[in-house]
Amino acid sequence: MLRPFAAAVAVIGSLFLASCGTVQQPAVKNTSRSFTTVVVDAGHGGKDNGAFRRYGPPEKQAALDVATRLGRKLRESQFRVVMTRTSDVFIPLDERAAIGRAQKNSIFVAIHFNDTSRRGIHGFEVYYHSAVAYPLAQRVMDRLLTIRGAVNRGVHHANFRVLRKAIYPSVLVECGFLSNRTEGSEAGSSAYREQLADKIAEAIVDTRYGRGVYAGPAPAATGGSTVEP
Repeated sequence: MLRPFAAAVAVIGSLFLASCGTVQQPAVKNTSRSFTTVVVDAGHGGKDNGAFRRYGPPEKQAALDVATRLGRKLRESQFRVVMTRTSDVFIPLDERAAIGRAQKNSIFVAIHFNDTSRRGIHGFEVYYHSAVAYPLAQRVMDRLLTIRGAVNRGVHHANFRVLRKAIYPSVLVECGFLSNRTEGSEAGSSAYREQLADKIAEAIVDTRYGRGVYAGPAPAATGGSTVEP
């Protein structure tokens, strides 16, 4: 049994530890104007299909394709790129977050597509957790809204694990609703996925270097192909 003074110290100590227990992650470092590495996280994969509707490809395929195109564009813009996955494999959320934390002087961009039971809902959403990531999230939305017919469904704070566990600016991009007939069909177009990657890449370059630096692609041929099964 603890003596009265020792017991009091133990109680105070336990209360202090309990109060600190909610702050386990280090403060996010604001690398927005210095990052040299971009971690690109293609959502889902392997046993996790993500959203899967008859209008378009499985989310895991569309997300990987956009992420791969984004990685190429960022390398062309002289960034070091780390992909959390490059094939159809399942990567746990904690491992994705750990990959992001391991890259010094970086940012983290997760690519997803949305889904809902209400088929009429469509548009882009961008999520962030730390305040230092908000400018990047807003720039991504601003560039996506230059796509013809784009709908702004907002830039939102969220507690997603890959964002919450980040130590560098991190955002999650929902590139449209696969549950919507139009956006699901667009997700099956290679030309549209290329456009999504281009706008996100432009936002990232804008964040690091300012407007007007990004060298966009040459005009694309009309038409597009579907994602390969």
